[in-house]
Amino acid sequence: MADYAEIDSIDEAAVRHEGRGPAPTIITIPVQRATAEKLARYGTILGATPSVAPMPIDFYDGAVKVRRVADFAAHGDVEMPIVTLQRRPLQVRWMERHFKHTQGFIPLGGKPFVACFAPPNDQDLPDLDAVEAFLFDGSAGFLMHIGTWHEFPFALLDETNLMIILTRQATDGLVRDNVIQDEAQSEDLDKKDLTKRLNVRLDLIV
Repeated sequence: MADYAEIDSIDEAAVRHEGRGPAPTIITIPVQRATAEKLARYGTILGATPSVAPMPIDFYDGAVKVRRVADFAAHGDVEMPIVTLQRRPLQVRWMERHFKHTQGFIPLGGKPFVACFAPPNDQDLPDLDAVEAFLFDGSAGFLMHIGTWHEFPFALLDETNLMIILTRQATDGLVRDNVIQDEAQSEDLDKKDLTKRLNVRLDLIV
């Protein structure tokens, strides 16, 4: 994907496991372009979807068409913080999931971003063999199924703004005072350190 060739390459020689034993095993994950079909197991694209029939709303002489393209669900207070991303290495150390809401990422300003996912499961950790990574071009957002494992999106350009739809319980679980040994837990958050637990790191290859 030459469009983003300006992204700094990862210096593998600099990788260290925080001074605690050997460097982690590196698992490379190719980044593929996001499509509704490829993402169906993880959630729903939030964007123009002509294939979805508009609702029978007749105001404004048909100039306004309303389509329900996704099913949002939440048990708890919902908030929509704006997150500003700078570029960081496309390296996945953590993955997390939510139990009480279908989290959404909505780009503001049309800048692209990369996100990675693993399917929901009933295990303590994600299935690393099932992790996939996707490039979103900035024209649409994404709503995840409850329980979908993910890492927070990666910016390809500095000053990338995303609106996040989630519960306050999930956000508050990430606050510094609630983080224990680099992991975060709340009623609606399960954030695991893959490097600490498995001595692995996922590198996303654009």
